Amino acid sequence: MAVKNTTDLLNEQLGKKGTTRIITTSAVTSVDFYAVHFVTECVIASITAGNLDGSSANPSALATTIPAGTVLFLNVRSITLTSGVAIGYNN
Repeated sequence: MAVKNTTDLLNEQLGKKGTTRIITTSAVTSVDFYAVHFVTECVIASITAGNLDGSSANPSALATTIPAGTVLFLNVRSITLTSGVAIGYNN
């Protein structure tokens, strides 16, 4: 993996690298998000992530209410919301 310069990192943070996806209450599967930004207060029904380590790593612990403005930096593979709106940032 190449080292990213400041411009690449800024573009990535602004969603200008790869694509973004709006997440509502429909299941979003087979994705490769590096981050999910919760625009409004959201309730996560289920989430699967690809980079959790250890026997105590439990993505179901994230199935909870997430405050608006929160960003999860996690290799998300699928996510379903019960309520709210989020933005997924593709790798």
